[in-house]
Amino acid sequence: MAKYGEGDKRWIVEDRADGTNVHNWHWAETNCLDWSKNLLTKLLSDQTLLDGEGNLRIKTKKIDKLNGEAYVNIRKGKIIPGYEISVTLSWEGEAKDAEGKTLLITNGTVEIPYIADENADEDPEIRVTIKDEGPIGKRLKEAFLLKGKPFVLEQVRVYVDAMAKGGPAKDDLEVKSKKKVTGMETATKSAVVAAPTKKVKKLKEGFKTITMSEKFSCRSKDLFEILMDENRWKGFSQSNAKISKEIGGSFSIFDGSVTGTNVELEEGKLIVQKWRFGSWADGILSTVRLTLEETEPGITVVNLIHTDVPEEDRYGNATVVENTERGWKDLIFHKIRAVFGFGI
Repeated sequence: MAKYGEGDKRWIVEDRADGTNVHNWHWAETNCLDWSKNLLTKLLSDQTLLDGEGNLRIKTKKIDKLNGEAYVNIRKGKIIPGYEISVTLSWEGEAKDAEGKTLLITNGTVEIPYIADENADEDPEIRVTIKDEGPIGKRLKEAFLLKGKPFVLEQVRVYVDAMAKGGPAKDDLEVKSKKKVTGMETATKSAVVAAPTKKVKKLKEGFKTITMSEKFSCRSKDLFEILMDENRWKGFSQSNAKISKEIGGSFSIFDGSVTGTNVELEEGKLIVQKWRFGSWADGILSTVRLTLEETEPGITVVNLIHTDVPEEDRYGNATVVENTERGWKDLIFHKIRAVFGFGI
C-alpha cells in the first residue's frame, strides 16, 4: 500500500503500444472506504453478546469512527485489495443483582487501531476500555474480553475475506459483464430482424468538467508558491516535476505523465493552465483554472474548474474523468495538506 513519502503511481498512466487497459482489463480501481464502513457497521453494530449469564448484559452499539483508506485494484483480472483502516466501536454493559435489580449501566469502547491488507492473515490488536473502572465495571470489561473480543475478531475476518474477494468491485464487474453480454445479444437480434441498410456509426464520447472546492490553513501566496514551484511539487508528490513560472512556459509533473503550458498567472490569486495526460488521444488539451481566495487571514479556499476532460483515453478506457478527479483530491490537495501541515 502506498504511504506518504513512498510515492503513489495510481495517477500515472504510461503509454503502451499494445493498447493497455482496454475495458479496464489491465487495471481498474474502486474506492471501498464507504463500503467498508457500511459493511463493518452491519457486522458490528447493535449486537447482543451476553444476556443474563452471570446477571450481566453486554451489547455493541455503533461504530463511532472509521478512518484510513480502502480500495480494490483489478489488474489483468486479478483482485488486489488495499486497505489500512482504524475502527472505534462503542458498547454498553449492565450488571444486575440476584433479584434482577440494576447495579450499574455503563459504556465502553473497542478500538481496532490497525486493520491492513499486509496483516490480512493475522488477528488485529483489540483495545477494550470502560468508563466505570470500579469493581462492577471491571467485571463487565472482563466479560466483554471473554465474549466480545472473539466476536469482534470474527467480524473483522468476514470483512477481510470480503475485501479479498473484491468488495464492491466484484459486484460491479459482474454487472458490467452482464450488461455487455445482454447488449451484444440485443444488437445481434436487432441486426437479424431489422436488417438495416444504413450502417449506424457510434458517436464519439464527449468531454466533462470537474469542479472542486478545497480549504487550506495557510496564506494564499504560500499555496500559490507550492503549486508553481517544482521542488515543492517533487516534495509532496514524490515524483519528478519541471515547472516554468512564466506565462506561456511549459510544465511536466508526475514523472512526465501530465504536461502543459501556463496561460494566466496572478501571484496568490489565479493559475490557468493547459493540461494533458500522455494516455489521452493526440491533440486533446484540457484547461485547468485554480482561483485562490484568502477568506480570512491564514485560511485559503481553492476553487478548481477543470474543463474539456475527455471521457475516454486513447485505449478506450472510460474512467478518465473519475481518475482525474480522484487524482486532484488524493494526490494533490490531500498530500499538500499532509506534507505541509495545511489541514483544517
